[in-house]
Amino acid sequence: MSDELHSNLQTEQWRKLLCDGHLGRKYVTHIMRLLPGPPRCKGCNNPFGGIGGALCRSIGMVPSKKNPRLCTLCCEKMPLGGAEVEVVILFADVRGSTELAERLGPEKFAATLNRFYNTATDILIRRDATVDKLIGDEVMAFFVPGFAGPNFRNVAIDCAITLLRTLGYGGKEEPWLPVGIGIDSGIAFVGNVGNDHYLDFTALGDPVNTAARIQAAAGPGQLLVSARTLSRTHIPYSGLIPQSLTVKGKKETVEVYALPITQTRG
Repeated sequence: MSDELHSNLQTEQWRKLLCDGHLGRKYVTHIMRLLPGPPRCKGCNNPFGGIGGALCRSIGMVPSKKNPRLCTLCCEKMPLGGAEVEVVILFADVRGSTELAERLGPEKFAATLNRFYNTATDILIRRDATVDKLIGDEVMAFFVPGFAGPNFRNVAIDCAITLLRTLGYGGKEEPWLPVGIGIDSGIAFVGNVGNDHYLDFTALGDPVNTAARIQAAAGPGQLLVSARTLSRTHIPYSGLIPQSLTVKGKKETVEVYALPITQTRG
């Protein structure tokens, strides 16, 4: 088999995984169903518990670090490479972290960040996001239809709203952490990058960079979503406030909408 043909086959394998779920889903899930041991991988039905889970762990099929509701077979153990697919990118960032660190001190600041990480990752993982990175005081996650379902854009927005509400925004009490969130979507490269010694399952491309810039413009308790993301959601939202952002590296302004945390769907 030529290198080009092999590469094309791998790309198609990645595309099916990211858009439709595991490549051999209907066959693998049937086989895995015969092994006892819930809970199971949402991608291939690989058991994580019981006798079946012990057997799968012995051959390296364990929960993924990126999303423990999926197994490594559906993420890290896929071959080097990936595919260009539709993806939603979410960045959530702590505002004023330098002042917060100075006021709280190192130990309390670390505990506060850990609480934020735990809160964010729990919400994201429950909705089948892939938690890409925890960067300093920031969480990056992405959503693809093969994992999060066909309504993955709405899922990402709902995750952001849930996170801000959990932090205390929209409620009667003072929020316990100042966080802003930015979301963008579009075609990005998703897959494993790196080398034989280290692979990182990640997303790369314009939506990643744009989402990061949008997030930088969000104030504490604010959710900014790009217009191109909202235009393709399956369920509309109400109470949207339009804004135009001048984004570094882009010639034209980026149109976004601020979503009130107390808003209701239209």
